Amino acid sequence: MEVKLQQNERMDYLLTNDLKIIQSPEVFSFSMDAVLLAKFASIPLTKGRMMDLCTGNGVIPLLLSARSKAKIEAVEIQDRLFDMANRSVALNQLQDQITIHHMDLKEAPQKIGHGLFDYLTCNPPYMPVVTGEHHQNEHYAIARHEIMCSLEDVIKVSAQLLRPGGKACYVHRPNRLMDILTLMRQYRLEPKRLRFVHPKRHKEANMVLVEGMKDAQPDLKLLPPLVVYDDHNEYTSELQEIYFGAPKHE
Repeated sequence: MEVKLQQNERMDYLLTNDLKIIQSPEVFSFSMDAVLLAKFASIPLTKGRMMDLCTGNGVIPLLLSARSKAKIEAVEIQDRLFDMANRSVALNQLQDQITIHHMDLKEAPQKIGHGLFDYLTCNPPYMPVVTGEHHQNEHYAIARHEIMCSLEDVIKVSAQLLRPGGKACYVHRPNRLMDILTLMRQYRLEPKRLRFVHPKRHKEANMVLVEGMKDAQPDLKLLPPLVVYDDHNEYTSELQEIYFGAPKHE
């Protein structure tokens, strides 16, 4: 299918998958956070219904489509990013699997339905709004700061959208971990798997991946840390596998 690029847009390839995504320097592009979240998520492989909140240009649904045949839906509030996400879905001929909704995520339970989803992902804005601090570019500001939704909004809506036993998966900054875990329990999303991401072996974590299950019993597994760069400033073998696939042996 022919999909037209708008002014200042480019087409990028996603990792080793034969997937393409439309990006622009004028809006927030995806980063490693989204790639690690899509890999960490223990998604259904064939059946079920998945949701991605704060989808941006649709990178997480595209990445998940390479791992699962289940139906994937996503929500994006910004007009420009919603349009880019829709065109990326069409570019990859994934319209039968991926549906992008243009709405405020806080309206999703009412407009889409309660308790319908088996799995949910979200790479939310990381930074609380502090007057005068957020980025001058509106697209960047909304992606990075809790302008359109708060962390509590994200977790509350996740719980409303998920069926009992459904799972939610988030990537965030470690300094918000206690907020994340507290809110997850408040909204009956019991934390089940947690993994810290470190830029280097001896550096503090700069990302955290958390997965929880709705209405589950307490049983949190702390997974081994994920290290991004080795001592030679090259991707570690695990990061290389996430980005480029497992090496082929002769």
